[in-house]
Amino acid sequence: MGSYRLLRRLGAGGMGRVYLARSPGGRTVAVKVVRQDLATDGDFRRRFEHEVEIARAVSGRYTAPVVDADPSAALPWLATSYVLGPDLTDVVEAHGALPEHTVRALGAGLSAALQEIHAAGLIHRDLKPSNVLLAADGPRVIDFGIARAVDGNRVTQTGVVVGSPGYMPPEQALGRDVGTPGDVFSLGAVLTFAVTGHDAFGDDAASHAAMLYQIVHGEPDLTGVPQSLLGLIRACLLKDPAQRPAPGELVAALAPGGVETVLTNWLPSAVASTIATHAAGILDLEAPEAPAPASAAASAAAPAPAAGFGPPPAMAEGTPAPGTVTPVPGYGTPPGGAANGTPGYGYPPAGTPGYRTPSTGTPEYGSPLPGAVRLGTSEPTTAPAPSRRRFLGLTAAGVVGVAAFGGGTAWWLSRDDDSSDTATGAKGDAAGSTEPVTENFTTPPAGTAPQPLWHRSVGEEATSDNLPLLVQDGMLLISGDPLVAYDAKTGKARWSRKEACQPGAQLLYADGKVFLADTEYEGVLVARDVTTGEESWRSRLGKELTVENTIDIDAKNVYVTVTDYSDARSATKYRTAVAAISHSTGKKVWLQKRDWGTKDYDVEGTVSGKYLVYADSNYNLTVRDTATGEQLWSRKIGDDWSWKPAVAAGLVFLPGEKLTAVDVETGKAGWSLDPNGRRGFHNPTVIEGVVYVSDYDHGIWALHAKTGKKIWLCDDSELDEAATTFLRAGQNLYAATDMDGGGIYALEAGTGKLRWVYNDNKDPGEPWRVAISGNRLLTTHGYEIYALPAV
Repeated sequence: MGSYRLLRRLGAGGMGRVYLARSPGGRTVAVKVVRQDLATDGDFRRRFEHEVEIARAVSGRYTAPVVDADPSAALPWLATSYVLGPDLTDVVEAHGALPEHTVRALGAGLSAALQEIHAAGLIHRDLKPSNVLLAADGPRVIDFGIARAVDGNRVTQTGVVVGSPGYMPPEQALGRDVGTPGDVFSLGAVLTFAVTGHDAFGDDAASHAAMLYQIVHGEPDLTGVPQSLLGLIRACLLKDPAQRPAPGELVAALAPGGVETVLTNWLPSAVASTIATHAAGILDLEAPEAPAPASAAASAAAPAPAAGFGPPPAMAEGTPAPGTVTPVPGYGTPPGGAANGTPGYGYPPAGTPGYRTPSTGTPEYGSPLPGAVRLGTSEPTTAPAPSRRRFLGLTAAGVVGVAAFGGGTAWWLSRDDDSSDTATGAKGDAAGSTEPVTENFTTPPAGTAPQPLWHRSVGEEATSDNLPLLVQDGMLLISGDPLVAYDAKTGKARWSRKEACQPGAQLLYADGKVFLADTEYEGVLVARDVTTGEESWRSRLGKELTVENTIDIDAKNVYVTVTDYSDARSATKYRTAVAAISHSTGKKVWLQKRDWGTKDYDVEGTVSGKYLVYADSNYNLTVRDTATGEQLWSRKIGDDWSWKPAVAAGLVFLPGEKLTAVDVETGKAGWSLDPNGRRGFHNPTVIEGVVYVSDYDHGIWALHAKTGKKIWLCDDSELDEAATTFLRAGQNLYAATDMDGGGIYALEAGTGKLRWVYNDNKDPGEPWRVAISGNRLLTTHGYEIYALPAV
């Protein structure tokens, strides 16, 4: 066909057949040949010529560019780069729904492809699983048969709906104008299929009319979509085109570090193995090697058929005889007119590991790229390029070179880290500037959670369990054995101290020191320098007085619980006390005995002004004067004590069937809030005069602290679990849940509108915790630590 030798048929469709073919220079291509009957149709020829023009306009990293075409031939044909990989439909049919990390990489690549297509002034209009090919180095979008220009020039007849039922956007199903957001809708449907194995708007058994009706009027079936992708996919599938995210926003959401970063080993091993097996057959066909000795040839096994591809192709008629010099794909005519295919000349195959990709417009064939440099070195590429067979074998196994990708904007525009793109290794521009680079996070699309800037998994002994995190001086401190301070920006450990505290011990900060109770070894209060972890002092209250736990801290003192072994009623019952210790000197300020209890007479407490307020495991709420330790009042609080009292505006807020406020000085009842048909309230948090609290039905309330008047109630269906920890940063309210299935919620602080939900889809049976350091949300979930952009 033209100058291409057809090797075998790849498939057939309504337009014609597609063949695997080879160019005179050894390039492997896919050639689409129009059917005989359609070739005699003048209108069809005009449409096919338009398709060729459109396909030529798109040439990017994540599409299959046009190599050659002849729309005026007796049988019109179109040749595109051959993508070594099956389509998404075949992969899901053969292997089932794809794992989350694969779908995240798939979405990033397809979003980047849409950026390329839209940048060319086009709309694809038929993005569906069969038009998505999965290669080892990333996905490719193919088939622009019904694409149209963004300027509105129609290809199809007015009133005729074209596209694939189940994947076209509502506006296309209704025959209305379709813009670039229509491709985003189709992308959402494709990702749903990839991650669940089922279509978003009905299966193959449904009629086309039923699917179109569901697209226009119904809601997508997102059963099985992981929580971390749910908001993003739902945003893509919004009925209103104006509300859908742009492809660039999707790239930033799915691949914060750039698209290439998520495409390393992105395919499941079974799929990668399939591609590798198929690659062996294709490469044997492209560049036969010299015959092996008879004994070796006799024992060599033929490549096995590759799932999803059919048997490896047989050699076509006219194959060069063994020993004949054969053109190697990607290697062209060497200087001086030497024979085509001479080893050592021509560019390395595109994407060869260790080599930079030639810039756009570089001739496909010719002499070696002048001044080519191996990635990670400043040495010229004097060594012979690896063979194409070896290269594609590595690529099929998921090992690919990292190339720069200009379209991969992220939640941060740039990072100040140890990486470098310059030969000298200096940060910054090519002149070697070492000025720090400022991070600028952008707001993610509605419903789309940002992805972690870094992630660490720590040992079981190093988790903070159900206690708040301590963030200070750009560090995240996690109590355990060892006690570790992580850099909030990079996640790297700054310092670590063994046998410093009991795992899960509460950490308090003041005046450059972190304070914690050493209950496992000596029963003392220890102060450590927060920047180094070195011990500053330890406070021993007395021979028979043991510090059990810290309660809270203020500008002067650390407040702790104490066991008094000198005052005992029996061998198992000891008197407990509360003490204040100066955090500047480590000396005791006061010690007050508590009512008789037991050694496990635990407390959770808060300091607010002159009041120390704590709940205890005997179901009491107690208020003391911080200056003297004198008890002002104590009262029973029901059957739940394991909460940290919230105090503001002279009130203490008590959870339960109703949310109740009592006067902090007298204990007298103030206002109470009935949940109005919903169930009771969890522990509240007060921030800047606003009470934030979850009810037992997972709704989140914002109330005026002084009056209890409702400001807003968020009862979004995505709130799968009750939030028990809240913090506010700017206009955003962040909440963490005590259950695995919830995660981190981000809401608009002023309105309560849910912005996004982040969940790692792991089930350690531990609560989520959240803190903030600058522009980072630092969260823990069991033994996992994540840093998210605070957006």
